[in-house]
Amino acid sequence: MNQIQSCGLSTIPTRSGSRYAGFGLYEWDYRKYYSKVTNLADAYRNSHQAPRLGAAIIKGATDMLPLSLAVLPFGVLFGSLAIQKGFTWLEGQLFSVIIFSGAVQLVTVELVAEDTPFIALLFMALVVSSRHFLYGLRLRDRLSKQSVRWRIGLGFLMTDELFAFSSHRKSYASKYRLYYALGAGGSFYAAWNIWTAVGIFAGVALPDLSNLGLDFAVAAVFIALVIPEVKTVPTLVCVLASATSSLLFLFYGFELGLIASAGIGMLCGYGMQRARS
Repeated sequence: MNQIQSCGLSTIPTRSGSRYAGFGLYEWDYRKYYSKVTNLADAYRNSHQAPRLGAAIIKGATDMLPLSLAVLPFGVLFGSLAIQKGFTWLEGQLFSVIIFSGAVQLVTVELVAEDTPFIALLFMALVVSSRHFLYGLRLRDRLSKQSVRWRIGLGFLMTDELFAFSSHRKSYASKYRLYYALGAGGSFYAAWNIWTAVGIFAGVALPDLSNLGLDFAVAAVFIALVIPEVKTVPTLVCVLASATSSLLFLFYGFELGLIASAGIGMLCGYGMQRARS
């Protein structure tokens, strides 16, 4: 009797003299049973989910590894440049810890070293990082259903490299994919700070590293990100129009040529898509 009751069974209350009295009939207490089964299922799921989420983080970090290694010259260049411009090692490292944007960091270091007014410095930083506004618009529908913690965390880790990993239509659609993005973005963040630290100590011990052409790593990374995405005619037109116009603007010394060429490329790609449809 005690074993049966412990499993969620209880005796049916019967009146004396009832024809059911003495037959030992029991009713199933489904609420207690459901609670126990649910607890067991949750425990089983949690015990198997942790290794699976850990595997997702490792998978993301592994897939991001080639790009994490590719930005080594760029990170070393920034670290050495920060030292050469008169920043302490801690200030140089905090650039990468807080800002985490190579192009913005390079521009900011140069402008701060030249005592540029804060408003002008802020404007240039916003201009250089304006592409992240487009990234946010592109990923808004996928991340809007996630918690604030995930949106802020992945928003901070969002880089050109991580955005390239977000092209799949199911990106950020499940917990596994969220942890995959966390592993990819987090590993890239760690690598960037490590390369910055290497550049800081190299900048102290070695001569000017900017003469070694390490900044070409930026162009190489962007080429590696763009080429695999050129799968349609409108995308090809967008890339060619942006590349051609940026070279023309560079030749004529137009300071906002990079932003203008991006706009021209998007307009040309959109026009080609509309013409084909």
